[in-house]
Amino acid sequence: MTPADAPAVHLSGLRLDRGGRTILRDIDLSVPRGSITAVLGPSGSGKSTLLAALTGELPPAAGSVEVFGQPVPHRSRALLDMRKGIGVLLQGNGLLTDLSVADNVALPLRTHTKLPEALIRRLVDFKLNAVGLRAAADAYPRELSGGMARRVALARALALDPPLMIYDEPLTGLDPIASGVIMSLIQRLNDTLGLTSIIVTHHVHETLPIADQAVVIANGGLVFSGTPAELEATSDPLVKQFLRGEPDGPIAFDTVKRGEAA
Repeated sequence: MTPADAPAVHLSGLRLDRGGRTILRDIDLSVPRGSITAVLGPSGSGKSTLLAALTGELPPAAGSVEVFGQPVPHRSRALLDMRKGIGVLLQGNGLLTDLSVADNVALPLRTHTKLPEALIRRLVDFKLNAVGLRAAADAYPRELSGGMARRVALARALALDPPLMIYDEPLTGLDPIASGVIMSLIQRLNDTLGLTSIIVTHHVHETLPIADQAVVIANGGLVFSGTPAELEATSDPLVKQFLRGEPDGPIAFDTVKRGEAA
């Protein structure tokens, strides 16, 4: 298989350790290009640990991670080049409070390109327009609602036109209306820009309607992989416990609370 034919993300026999402890093991997963994949699981199940492996922050203890047919590098320069092709929407937005909305979105362009300022301003206008916030260009993060700040962070994540987008708990702290806007926006951008998206979340019912593929992480491994319809029809007691939010079952929430990575 050539890199051009490879899936956007391919994990094979992946094991991830933190602090000498195995967080995830035996992870096999392919993310098709152009798809939206929901990575679901309870808090503390290892979702954020998996994200760290996808971005090269956490090298595998075993197995491999490939992005667009290429192994995730460990060398700093090669890793930086790879990361330019991955947009990440952070849980806390990560906006710089002393910069305007426009300057926040322009930051990756000014840091990683040598484009003239006039072109950067046009690109920023385009990205803000894509998330419906062109009129907020001169505002500051403190003046924005939670949903608006999340959309600005999304515009910044898209600044370098990455083919792969990773969303880390994109609905955290948002009300139902803002959550609906964000999920609709993720789906529209994925389709119109030809992106591949991975949504790392525990918000099952908000995420499944826009997902092409769903995987569930629990008890240190991948316990389900399939379509959203197959997920909702599953009879697996572990998966059903998570979907229904039941306190008792095969997922040991007391163990999770003692410090496994989110």
